[in-house]
Amino acid sequence: MAETDPDELERRITRTRAELAHTVDAIADRVSPKKVAERTVADVKARVGDALGLSARPVEVGEDAEGLWDDEPPSLAPVLVGVGAALVVGALVVLWRRRRRH
Repeated sequence: MAETDPDELERRITRTRAELAHTVDAIADRVSPKKVAERTVADVKARVGDALGLSARPVEVGEDAEGLWDDEPPSLAPVLVGVGAALVVGALVVLWRRRRRH
């Protein structure tokens, strides 16, 4: 048999409202542009660090530079090649658009 005690019903309604408010806040936090951007930046940093073989551990101010890399520093050549290629493509696009206008 269903409970018809008004006080119990009021407590259930209050509890359900609190749970719903908590759920809505969690959803809003999950889809907020700021939080999405923060998660994306953290993900990109982790992926770049993995690709370069860098550890995710931040360097403390005043920490001795010895031992930051186990064997040898990671090669920056792939990063530099990628940046150079992006600059060349960007320059070509700009030149192409200027020629189309004239």
